[in-house]
Amino acid sequence: MLVIPVKDGENIDRALKRFKRKFLKTGTLKTVRQKKQYIKKSERLRVQRQKAVYSENLLNSMD
Repeated sequence: MLVIPVKDGENIDRALKRFKRKFLKTGTLKTVRQKKQYIKKSERLRVQRQKAVYSENLLNSMD
């Protein structure tokens, strides 16, 4: 659970901005999206390998 203490006289927009930044850093939204549907481990690994090959080819083509 995220707790953002709001100081006396602090603008609520500033506190909201800190909350959003902290929320993004924790990766909560990413985990929620991942848990929306189940993906088998073999499929996850296959996608990771495909991404690695793609990025490697992209880096090699730049050189």
